[in-house]
Order: sequence, then C-alpha cells, then structure tokens
Amino acid sequence: MSEGGPIPVHQRTIALVGLMGVGKSTVGRRLARRLDLPFADGDIEIEAAAGMTVSDIFAELGEPEFRAGEARVIKRLLEGPRMVLATGGGAVLNPETRALLKDRAVTVWMRADLETVAQRVQRRDTRPLLRGRDPLTALKALAEARYPVYATADVTVDVSGGAHAQAVEAILAALRGHFAARQPETEA
Repeated sequence: MSEGGPIPVHQRTIALVGLMGVGKSTVGRRLARRLDLPFADGDIEIEAAAGMTVSDIFAELGEPEFRAGEARVIKRLLEGPRMVLATGGGAVLNPETRALLKDRAVTVWMRADLETVAQRVQRRDTRPLLRGRDPLTALKALAEARYPVYATADVTVDVSGGAHAQAVEAILAALRGHFAARQPETEA
C-alpha cells in the first residue's frame, strides 16, 4: 500500500499487460498522449538500467536475471508519478510485481487473437522467447500459461482488429466504465 492509504483508482498508473505483439508499446504511447500522461515502456527501461538490450540480457545473463531486473524496474516505475506503462509480457508472472500493480495501477489486458499476434511478431527478430520457434506455437504455449494471470486485470480490451487509434478508444471507453463503477473509491 502507498504511504497515505490506497491511491484512488482514477489517480493510478495505467499498466498495459498482455502477450508480446499485442501493441502495448505503440498503443501505450498514443494512450499517454490522449491522457496527457508520461509513458514508459518496461523493456526500454530495463535496457537503460542494464545497459544492454533485452536480447543480450537473455543471451548473456538468462531469463531469470532478466525477470529479476524487470521486477526491480517495474517497482521503481510504479513508485513514481502516475503514467501509462507498457509492461513486458511476462512481468505479471512475478507475484510481487502483480501485487504492486494491484496496489498502484489500473491494469488493462490487451487481448488479441493469437493468429494476429503471430503475424505481428514475425516482422522483427527481437523477441528472445520466439527465437528458433514457430511463433504461433510459442504464443499458444505462452497464452496457456499467462492468460489466467492476465485475466485478473482490472479491465480487458480486445485489440485484435483495427488500427491502434481504435485500440486507444476502446481502452479509454473501458477505463471510463471502470472508473465510473469504482466512483466511491475515487472520492476517498
């Protein structure tokens, strides 16, 4: 919990969660502009803190060290001012990170059909968890493990079709509904 009690839901960081390739970074930047909030991309912040790329961290230090660094970076970001935060796809698997997100953020699961995501991630070879694997097969395995955790998000938005601008509008509408439903907390 924060020092002064719970943070009212409308004053919390908006944390985007979901599989790689759903558009968390691109949509997050646009969402932040619309809300006049700062934006942070968890992977970029991890790279800055480590002084190396995510791919290099995986290759040289391994996934466990990447996840430990990711947890430290997400904690630092969530303890700072309100923002829009694009988390890495596996960030919510860490129980401490999940608890911090619940306490300090409104989480938005950006959900897309796996075929769409597989097409998107094939465009770049920068995703360590997909290297040397069929993207759709790898994404199905990740979805099986991660969807139950993503499903605990405060808001779920389907971002399968349409442009990024449509995803932003869908997220804004879902957030308005979430904030309205939580109105008593926002007046605390």
